[in-house]
Amino acid sequence: MAIKVLIVDDSALVRQTMTEILSSDPGIKVIGAAVDPFAAVKKMEEQIPDVLTLDVEMPRMDGITFLRKIMTQHPIPVVICSTLTTQGAETTMKALEYGAVEIIQKPKVGTRQFLEESKVRICDAVKAAAQAKLKPLSKMVQVKKKMSADAVLPPPSTRAMAETTEKVVVVGASTGGTEALRIFLEAMPLDCPAIAVVQHMPENFTAAFAARLNSICRISVQEAKDGATMLRGHALIAPGNRHMMLKRSGARYFVQIKDGPLVSRHRPSVDVLFRSAARYAGANAIGIIMTGMGDDGAKGMKEMHDARAFCIAQDEETSVVFGMPHEAIKLGGVDKVAPLQAIPRELIKAVIRK
Repeated sequence: MAIKVLIVDDSALVRQTMTEILSSDPGIKVIGAAVDPFAAVKKMEEQIPDVLTLDVEMPRMDGITFLRKIMTQHPIPVVICSTLTTQGAETTMKALEYGAVEIIQKPKVGTRQFLEESKVRICDAVKAAAQAKLKPLSKMVQVKKKMSADAVLPPPSTRAMAETTEKVVVVGASTGGTEALRIFLEAMPLDCPAIAVVQHMPENFTAAFAARLNSICRISVQEAKDGATMLRGHALIAPGNRHMMLKRSGARYFVQIKDGPLVSRHRPSVDVLFRSAARYAGANAIGIIMTGMGDDGAKGMKEMHDARAFCIAQDEETSVVFGMPHEAIKLGGVDKVAPLQAIPRELIKAVIRK
């Protein structure tokens, strides 16, 4: 059965564009479009959607206030669709705190590639939202062939350097990952191994996300810069719309930030990060795959596992969407399946064992 979507945006052009994008996927049905939350409520009295796409800045009532009311009274999966500027990212962060499942960037007039990628991301976000497990507050789209990590980094051809005492942690997450990462990183001690994170997130949003985590965690959390050194007690978040790879020079681990095509439908891609960890860290790495739709990271985690890294997957019960962990488990690349709250403990145990 098709996913029923209600579009809420004060721009007529955006409503039309979003309707065309979503209607192009036979698995999605647009049941209406509303100019603001008040008009949306009237439409919802006639038919309850499976997913809402919601703008942030609207007349009469802003999207964040409407989201909070929805999640308090009658939770419905919500995808925030906003013009994500650097100034607006901090405000949009509240959407995640109030229960939004995904945040995507509004499509804009631009190149054919941008519009095509927007279509992929928007349709995938709606599908992920439809599968989400919510908690109240107290024929597919035709696109280019799905690319693997080969498009950015060749498969490992030689074994990584010999195992050392210095470990690195690589983490991948998508739908529901912002909250999962908060819980995970808040539990990290000051002397934890260096951490590199790919969270599927739009451009101009990761800096605010990293700053928020940095303000509440004991460890340092920063948006990654090209060439940044991996340090104990530090976590680096891949910047939105850029791939991040782990590299090694002698005893020093660092990250490389680069452009490239969508890999496993995403940029940044978990597969790219995990493959680089398999190639340059091998048994010195610990991989963690968290909640998210799709299979990004599954193949990369299997490569890490084959390179003797220790790999952990979040369990189904605590995942908002059990797609990415499930695919990694099916491929045989996971050593331990654990609930979210237990992953920090499993990580520390893995470090001690290694």
